[in-house]
This record gives sequence, structure tokens and C-alpha cells, in this order.
Amino acid sequence: MEQDFQHSVSLRASRRQDIVLEIQRRKDDEDELFLHKRLNTDFPMRLMWKRGFIRLVLVGGMIWMLLILSVLLFHIWSCQSSGFLFSAAICNKESKVFVVLDSMGFVPKPPHRCTIPVADDAAALYIPKERTPDLIVQNLTYITEDAEMTSGSPLFGDNVSWSMRDESFKLKPNMKVHCGFIRGGGADMDPKDIEYAKRCKFVVASGIFDGYDTSHQPSNISTRSIELFCFLMVVDEVSCDFIKKNVSVRVDSDGGHWVGVWRLVLLKHQPYDEPRRNGKVPKILVHRLFPEAWYSIWVDGKMELIVDPLLILERYLWRGKHAYAIAQHKHHRSIYEEADANKRRKRYARPLIDLHMKIYHYEGMEPWSPLKSTISDVPEGAIIIREHTALNNLFSCLWFNEVHLFTPRDQLSFGYLVYRLKGQFKFHMFPNCEYNSLFLLHPHNREHSSKVEWVKSLNEFKENSKLRESRGGWGLWTPYPVNLDAVELPPVVRTWKAG
Repeated sequence: MEQDFQHSVSLRASRRQDIVLEIQRRKDDEDELFLHKRLNTDFPMRLMWKRGFIRLVLVGGMIWMLLILSVLLFHIWSCQSSGFLFSAAICNKESKVFVVLDSMGFVPKPPHRCTIPVADDAAALYIPKERTPDLIVQNLTYITEDAEMTSGSPLFGDNVSWSMRDESFKLKPNMKVHCGFIRGGGADMDPKDIEYAKRCKFVVASGIFDGYDTSHQPSNISTRSIELFCFLMVVDEVSCDFIKKNVSVRVDSDGGHWVGVWRLVLLKHQPYDEPRRNGKVPKILVHRLFPEAWYSIWVDGKMELIVDPLLILERYLWRGKHAYAIAQHKHHRSIYEEADANKRRKRYARPLIDLHMKIYHYEGMEPWSPLKSTISDVPEGAIIIREHTALNNLFSCLWFNEVHLFTPRDQLSFGYLVYRLKGQFKFHMFPNCEYNSLFLLHPHNREHSSKVEWVKSLNEFKENSKLRESRGGWGLWTPYPVNLDAVELPPVVRTWKAG
């Protein structure tokens, strides 16, 4: 009995222990299940946060790239329009804003040279038989006599009145204009050179004045171009003597003087006392020196042409059906920027450049902006490619008249004439990087300087009349019909240190 009781007690204790263990096991299972459910609930949250962080980084990167692109686009647009004070700080290469943007890589740098897509073979090139028709100006003649001269020698460009100048901008089928070469005004060619030039239909022309440069032989010239083109180097007496003393000169049976492929063409009796103004005679008036030419390529004397001239004509005229081609200036688009650069580098008297620009601004010439139909108002005039049509010849005459009347800085007048002709003069302005691929640039023999370049005020001319040119810049000393004192020049953004 007692044994049965003890066995029952031991069974109860064992069952109680089993129940406790069962309860503990169930509790552990419930805890494990709860933990598993919690883990299953937290995992999508963690995954979502991880994916969200990655997306945030990607979106932030895209926004940063868009911000960089916006800054670049604003920089390009503002520098071209030059309409805001903030853009003036951005475009000014001396400003802190520009330096910061440049250091961050935000400032685009155009290439100095780029590949020119010329034809492969000059020998196989087709030369168009048809000339560009003269539709606007059909007959162009020139004034060669100074009818108003009473005493002294006539001016090479004549005394052009303001009313005659305004009339010359009105295009008509038949026109008679001033175009230099007034009888007795100078720039006389030797008869043997005049006779030789009559055979020249295709011309590569260059010029050296005041011994400023040395002739450079063109390279990469095909046999066909050697036979087709006349290479004519226009020189004054000083340059001719310098070349004969320093370079081997060949004399042919007709008395012509040659340096390599260049035929020297001597201009006697220089029309101006400023060599830079004399150099504009063959540069701009090549159609007057060589009237039988159909096409011409002008190359400044400091340059060595390294592209075949026949390929140049095909690339810049015939391929795009153009009649006039000139390069875009590397740094400036507005003539007022170019004028400021000329003053900074003392290319001519500062007050006379300001007077020149005041006349243009009063006559309606606005600074260049993207709203204009032209790529730029300022060309690189060291290379000019043209067909000698009546309209192109007229443009050259009017361009030279501006150089004769005002400053000898021809780049200041090009865009103004395009504006005055109201879009009727068509031309192709090609990229500056292609322009730099047409030639090798050589240094001048010496630095050119004249007294007029250092004049800072008009009073200096009054105190010393010898500073004033005696035969050029006539319009700067002829009273303008309107008082220009109240004319304010547009503000200039200096986009390049060297000007």
C-alpha cells in the first residue's frame, strides 16, 4: 500500500516535470516562430532601403550632370550674347569666376587646328566651267579721276564725301564707285608686271611692305596648281631691296623677278605713309591689281601656305557653291570687342579707333549676338578666298574705302559692310581651326611700330601735327554731319587676355 502510494507520487512528479518541459518547448517554439516572422517582415524593409539608397545616388548623379550641362550651356550662350553683368565675369578670362569654372573643367576649349575635308587628288579635280552669275550688280566701273582736286597730289582713295559713301551702299545693276587707284595717287605697277598679270586667271597673292616679313615658299603644291596658278608677291621698294639682299632672286628673259614660285610685283610710289595701310591695297584690291583673274586666294606675307590652292577653291567655294570665303576670328565676334583689343595692343591711335566705332554705332551697327544671321562680325583677314564676281569686287571696293577713310584695321570694317549691304552680300565663314590648318605662321622680321599707335588723346594731334597721317584716315578728320560727343560705345566683354 505504502509502495503504491510512493509510486503514484513519483509518477505525478514526473508528469509535472514533463508538463513544464512541454510548456517550455512550446514557448521556445512560439518565440522561434515569432522571431522568424519578424525576420521575414524586416527583410523587405532592409531591401527597400538599400534599393532606395542606390536610386538616390543615381538620381543625385544625374542632377549633378544636368547642373554641369546647364552651366556649360549658360556659359556659351552668355559669352556669345554678352548681355549680362554675370556673364561678363564668366567670359572674362582674368576674372575669378572664369578661373574657377576653368579649373573645374566647365570652360570649353576650341581646338587650334582641325582636319580640313579637302578632296584627295588635285590632278583629278573638276574645275567648274560656269562662273557665278552677276544678278544683283551686273556692271561695275570705277572712279579714276579726282575731279575736285585744286592743288597738290591726288589721294589714292580720293576725297570721298559722306553723301557719296552712303550712296555707294545702295546696290543697283549698274554702279560706279571709288576703288582706289586714283590717277596720280600712287601704287604704280611696272608695265612688265601688268603684262604678265594679264595671263593670270587663278591667282595666289601675298604682300610684304616695309621689309616686315620674308617670303615663304608654299608647300604640298601639285604640279597642276603650279601650272594653273600665278603666285604673285606684291612688294614695296623697301621690301624688294631687303629680299634681293637676303634671298636668291632669279630674273627671267622678260625682266621678271622670281623667288621660288613667287613672282615679285613691285608697287612704286606708296600711296600712304603708314605701311600697314599700304598693305591693304593688294590684300583687298587684288581684283584691281590683277583684273583678268577669275579666282584669287590672298595669304598674308607672314604665312606659309601648306594646302594646295586648287583644293582650297574646291573645299571653300565650289563644293558649297560659294563665291566668297573667309575664316571666323578665334576670339572675337563683335567689332567693338575687336576694337578694344586693337587699343589694348596699340595697333592704332586709341582715340581714332573710338571715333571710328562711334561713327559705326551711330549708323546702326549693333554688337554681334546670336540673333544675327552671321556667325560673326569679325573675320580672320589673313586668308581670303574669292571669285571675282561684280558683287564681290564691289564689296572689296567698299571695304577698301572704309580702310581709306578710317583706321587701317580692316577687321573692324568687314562686319559693318555686311550690315550696310543688308544681307545681299553672301559669304561663307569657315571655322577658325580649319583656317589655322591652311598655313604655318612665321615670325615677323621685326616689330612694326609707328608714332600714331601711341597717341592716347586727340589733343596730342593738335599739339603735334606730325603724328597725324597725311594721306590716310581722311574720314577721321573730315567733320561728320552729326555731333558724335553724345554717342556711347557698347560695353565690351574682354574674352581673351591677348586680345
